[in-house]
Amino acid sequence: MGSRRFESRSRRELHREQLVSPLPELGLVASGGPNDPDPEIVLEDGVVVQMDGRSAADFDVIDRFVVAHGLDLDVAAEAMALGDAELARMLVDISVPRAELVRLARGLTPAKLARVIGLLDPVELMLALKKLRARRAPANQAHVTNLKESPALLAADAAEAARRGFAEIETTVGVARYAPLNAIALLVGSQTGRPGVMTQCAVEERRNLELAIRGLVTYAETLSVYGTEPVFVDGDDTPWSKAFLGAAYASRGVKVRFTSGTGSEALMGYAQGLSMLYLEARCLAAVRAAGSQGVQNGSISCVALVLSVPGGTRAILGENVLAAWLDLEVASGNDAIASHSEIRKTAKLMGQFLPGTDFVTSGYSVMPRHDNTFGGGNFDADDIDEWLTVQRDWQVDAGIEPVSEEEVLRVRERAARAIQAVFGELGLPPVTDEEVEAATTGYDSAGMPDRDRAADVEAADELLARGTSGLDIALVLERRGFGEVAEAVLSMQRQRISADYLQTAAVIDTYGLVHSAVNDPNLYTGPGTGYRLEGDRWALLQALPNVVDPAELLGAELDAEPVVVEQREAARSDDAAEVVVAVGPAFADTIRRTIGDLGHREVLEAICDGVREGGAAPRIVRIRRVADVAFIAHDGAQLSGSGIALGIQSKGTAVIHRADLEPLDNLELFGMSPLYTLASYRAMGRNAAGYALGHRVGPVPTELDNFARAKLIVRTTLLHARETQAVRPGAAAVELELAVAIASG
Repeated sequence: MGSRRFESRSRRELHREQLVSPLPELGLVASGGPNDPDPEIVLEDGVVVQMDGRSAADFDVIDRFVVAHGLDLDVAAEAMALGDAELARMLVDISVPRAELVRLARGLTPAKLARVIGLLDPVELMLALKKLRARRAPANQAHVTNLKESPALLAADAAEAARRGFAEIETTVGVARYAPLNAIALLVGSQTGRPGVMTQCAVEERRNLELAIRGLVTYAETLSVYGTEPVFVDGDDTPWSKAFLGAAYASRGVKVRFTSGTGSEALMGYAQGLSMLYLEARCLAAVRAAGSQGVQNGSISCVALVLSVPGGTRAILGENVLAAWLDLEVASGNDAIASHSEIRKTAKLMGQFLPGTDFVTSGYSVMPRHDNTFGGGNFDADDIDEWLTVQRDWQVDAGIEPVSEEEVLRVRERAARAIQAVFGELGLPPVTDEEVEAATTGYDSAGMPDRDRAADVEAADELLARGTSGLDIALVLERRGFGEVAEAVLSMQRQRISADYLQTAAVIDTYGLVHSAVNDPNLYTGPGTGYRLEGDRWALLQALPNVVDPAELLGAELDAEPVVVEQREAARSDDAAEVVVAVGPAFADTIRRTIGDLGHREVLEAICDGVREGGAAPRIVRIRRVADVAFIAHDGAQLSGSGIALGIQSKGTAVIHRADLEPLDNLELFGMSPLYTLASYRAMGRNAAGYALGHRVGPVPTELDNFARAKLIVRTTLLHARETQAVRPGAAAVELELAVAIASG
């Protein structure tokens, strides 16, 4: 028979995935592959004649592009002469400024870049990333899509995302012809939630550029580059064509970054036997050579492939560090589903979450995963509270803010009404009141009314034909009573004219001010420097909607009906059939219920009934000098004629003790107070009586909840704090009697 524990683990989510050993010839090796070239550069008369194991005659299209536009030959000799280990130490040395590292990176070849990054362990990579991030403060990007292409739901989700602090919002389409309608919904919704949020619609480049020129979107990141020439050829592209397209966007005042990521070449069958990290170094060298301000990388849609090989997560973090070292804005992946395992997904996220990147995700799914047409989403709407809590746990800013339910409903409804007005004014298929209501309060697109999709795509075509622009949208909003949204949309058109947000790692705040590596650079030089989460921002991120004032968790109940009445100072009894029920100093006084929400009167009655059922006589005593349940029970045993006592704290933890035992020894300990019922306490009383009378006693069956501590430790702490506040050092124990219950009504 096999191990049942192995059988149980085999059913865990992790085992839905395939892990493989390295196979370098197919590119299935994360970094440091046996076929990766040794770093080198040879210059003759200022011309590169050899680079990374290839002569100029053998350069492929990527080599030629990088040599022509990406290498600073004035720096190359100096930078390449530095040892790998020396450069690696400089990356984590807080005394070496970022600017110096960026200067040297301009002279390093892809093989050298990959080799140096390969020397850093995960913690060193995180330190390097914290130091190399371009913009001072991290930010985040959201995905907003839905299966029904519902404009009201798109607008509402975009508004919520903006209100939650996302600096960028990206959508895509299931049907390409929906693009203008989805772009408009995102534009209107985002500016309703927070002015200054940038948006994009990920569609074919010609259409994407057209939407950008019309001011319906404000950024793009769909320009993919690859690390081998055959993949470029397969896509009918070259680095030059990508650079030209990037310039086309930028020349029209549209922020643009490229996309790359480890694993794409292996997935497409053209890895040429090279490691994933080395090929990504080639991609990033090409991105910088193309003049892009930034890159979306972090394996992206290939992430599960990279995680299938040893060191894959480390290689993904390494590529993010490489991009930052090359002075690029980094939108660091964490968007596509990395794993079925929640532990593994979160472990992968921490490499970017803790040091912070320019955009911690290149798309957080603010709607449920099944509505995300980008392919799911590593984290989605149901994970928001966990994300916020982890930010609070680590005192880290990962770009998402807590918002009350009331505020979320307000902005969602406002955005859905705004897009309803826009569709009505532009003569598009109407957005109904039913759609607005469903988009405001609903969970996903399954709850949205169906639309006439044929009419929608025809309207989208007609909208493009008539040349509708962002300015038209602003005018419509102004006419229909959405003046604040209209002003925000108009402000985004102004941003395209000023083009300040084309600077590296730019985001726009609520007041229209651009923050980028130019005017708000990351200047981390060790503890106490760079971006630190503190002040108003820290106050905001720790004030989650589910956080309560500890004082509110425990209301004093002194005005309630009394449970016990104090009689006299307790003395030792000579009744050999007696069991003392010793309660804590706050029991049935400033605390009236156990942590399992049982009333103290009912608990005492159950214990005393159990003692009587066992043939003994109960006597209730309050121990005032101490709050520890072991000492409460032991003090009670010293007073008991039988030498047996059952001690109980206010929160419900109980101990059966005997007078001749040491205080921290006992007969039975009942530590799982949240699980106990009145029947449990009755059984404890019976056992205490059995010990008192010398009967053979079987322990009360143990109950266990391994999650009780996590669920209830705060309440436990507060209850015990109140118990200790009631302690009277040196005070003698007192006899108690149950008060006569006053009948209600």
